[in-house]
Amino acid sequence: MEIARTSVPATWRQAARAQIQAHPLTALGFGLALLGLVALFAQSLLQVLGSDARTVVGYALLGGLAGFAATALGALPALVLRSIPTRLEDSMLGMAAGMMLAASAFSLILPGLEAGAAILGSEPRGAAVVVLGMALGVLMMLGLDQFTPHEHLGAGPCGAGHERCGRVWLFVFAIALHNLPEGMAIGTSFARGDLSVGLPLTTAIALQDIPEGLAVAVSLRAAGFAAGPAVLVAIATGLLEPLGALLGLGLASGVPLAYPIGLGLAAGAMIFVVSHEVIPETHRNGHQTAATLGLMAGFAIMMTLDTTLG
Repeated sequence: MEIARTSVPATWRQAARAQIQAHPLTALGFGLALLGLVALFAQSLLQVLGSDARTVVGYALLGGLAGFAATALGALPALVLRSIPTRLEDSMLGMAAGMMLAASAFSLILPGLEAGAAILGSEPRGAAVVVLGMALGVLMMLGLDQFTPHEHLGAGPCGAGHERCGRVWLFVFAIALHNLPEGMAIGTSFARGDLSVGLPLTTAIALQDIPEGLAVAVSLRAAGFAAGPAVLVAIATGLLEPLGALLGLGLASGVPLAYPIGLGLAAGAMIFVVSHEVIPETHRNGHQTAATLGLMAGFAIMMTLDTTLG
């Protein structure tokens, strides 16, 4: 009994310390990423709050709210649907992954490369700035994945202190980790008030939030949650999108170089989520072909939206 009792960290601080000791390089990278994020956010806060930035803030907030509304719309059918065919669910998540990948490439990385090259007068230096932003985004998501308690659908609980969380909170944290970079991408895309960048990205994220919201709510029901709580939890996690949009806007505003760095950061975070969370989940049930076809369809839809709306 004593061994079983001491194998579980007694406090959040002990759990976090144990994770840091087990993964020192990840902890160091996460700390550096947080310092970079704080620096970017601090230098841009006054500008974002200024009167000349109200229109941009409004765009970012509306974009984030569109993502939240789409998540809520997608979750509502779970009130009457206890489950959907696994193949269909994997195809829907694959489509969402494809749209996120295309949005990262066409609406974040390419504008970031263009902006970086214009600011620094060199395409290689502009690319290096975007890569720096992508690295910050990956380090941020690695740290959040390692040091926050959450549950991977189908893979069980993980992260520091998960032993002290109820399962519903583990699901909430997991979905929050998924939605945060989407909101940050929306806010970053509106940092210059350029609708040709922000509109196609927001449209794509909102569209993929509909099947994603349904898949999340149905997964919660399959995990044993009642219909009402499952839908409410799925809807509540959509609130991370407007909050993330304001955060992304703050990170990408201010000094000119923050804009391509912020675009790269949002792209890196989204690509990490797709590779680390979404694609493994769609391949877990043996439906790789259906999921891949969904991914290709989602990528094509987003590419068309970017060309049409951009």
